[in-house]
Amino acid sequence: MEESLSYLELIKKEFSCDEIDLRTYSPLTLAYMGDCVYDLIIRTVIIGRGNRSANDLHKLAVQYVKAKAQSDLIECMLANQLLSPEEESVYRRGRNAKSYTKAKNADIADYSRATGLEALLGFLYLANRMERAVYLVKESVRLLELHL
Repeated sequence: MEESLSYLELIKKEFSCDEIDLRTYSPLTLAYMGDCVYDLIIRTVIIGRGNRSANDLHKLAVQYVKAKAQSDLIECMLANQLLSPEEESVYRRGRNAKSYTKAKNADIADYSRATGLEALLGFLYLANRMERAVYLVKESVRLLELHL
């Protein structure tokens, strides 16, 4: 019987991706991946709660993926001590990274914290710790009572 691979392992295997030490990734590279991971979690939950028009789905998703909402989530994680020291370190690296893009509808502080959250989620995904990423998002949404 063939052993089941995680999605990450499957993608790496099928596309012959090299193993790279996560500590060598820039925080903005981790945030680039984490943006997708967070979006995937939110979209999966939203469509799992009911079939709606694409426009309605987009409006719901925007409430959770905007920088202010992400900033609130990471602040909740920190306030409730949900992060390990390693995770806090990855978050801080992402938050403090010099971004070459500007926040469209957010202040600099919210945008920086959102980038840190995305770096953390990207790190967890690339470390094959997606369960931890989902737990952190779920728990912080619950604590903030956002009714996702």
